[in-house]
Amino acid sequence: MAEQLPEGRVVLNWADLRGGWSSTMRRLTLDDGTGLVLRSFVKPFFRLHAPGLLNREAAMFTLLAPYDGIPTPRLYAVDPGGELAGHPSLLMSLLPGSVRVTADADLEERLDLLAGQLARIHAVVPVERPRTYQAWTSPERVTTAGGALWERAVDVIRREPPAWEGCFLHRDFHPGNVLFTGGVGGGGGGGGLGISGVVDWVETSWGPADLDVAHCATALALLFGAEYGVGFGERYEAWGGRRLARGREHLYWRLLDALAYAPDAEKLAGPWRELGRGDLTPGVLGVRLEEYVGGLWERYG
Repeated sequence: MAEQLPEGRVVLNWADLRGGWSSTMRRLTLDDGTGLVLRSFVKPFFRLHAPGLLNREAAMFTLLAPYDGIPTPRLYAVDPGGELAGHPSLLMSLLPGSVRVTADADLEERLDLLAGQLARIHAVVPVERPRTYQAWTSPERVTTAGGALWERAVDVIRREPPAWEGCFLHRDFHPGNVLFTGGVGGGGGGGGLGISGVVDWVETSWGPADLDVAHCATALALLFGAEYGVGFGERYEAWGGRRLARGREHLYWRLLDALAYAPDAEKLAGPWRELGRGDLTPGVLGVRLEEYVGGLWERYG
């Protein structure tokens, strides 16, 4: 750390940050009050893939720095092989705000902000395209409780992907990777709700806007109820997003994402529980995921 800090600065103290799944996050405070975040990949799987992930995130911070409408951390240093930090790591600025995953009175406003933010991300035109998206599940890997609904859903993703027009994707955009300030959960009287940061850019890709919308929608359905996920596509388009596919073609992308979290979304639930959502038991999440898939069939099937 000492080699990467501004001249004359030292780390005064540090604390673990909650809500992460793939990496260990630490907040560092320098002697002049500056806040930094050290992201380290510790789990064997992510250590193996760390060079690609961290170099991609570092490149995205550089790319997005001029975009006022996309608040991202400032890059300080990256150690993709872990030679300096002991684990593959990235050092970045600390952004203000907090993750909001509770159903507060300003939930609708937060969802509108999420939709508008995702639309601005999709408007980025990089000089060099990032890698083409990777699907996070396949028909052979899906685990469900069985039944006609799930069988029909898996059958949808057995087909070849629909033709798509590509754009710049965050690829892991959901409420757990967005920071808010103000509003009901922000203190200070609850005014001035806004997005203060979008984090976790290691999966940045090139692909259909439908896929980013699908990923955020799955999370919303699990956090707040199926109707919030099903309706997110219309909200995204209303807030300036790209035109999404229609009917069965859009359904493909929605199910490609949702089925990656069957049967009970445990991968997402752990960090959410750390953030105060102890109500999100496997049973609750399993029911919500099934209701969401059923709602997608009604809307797009």
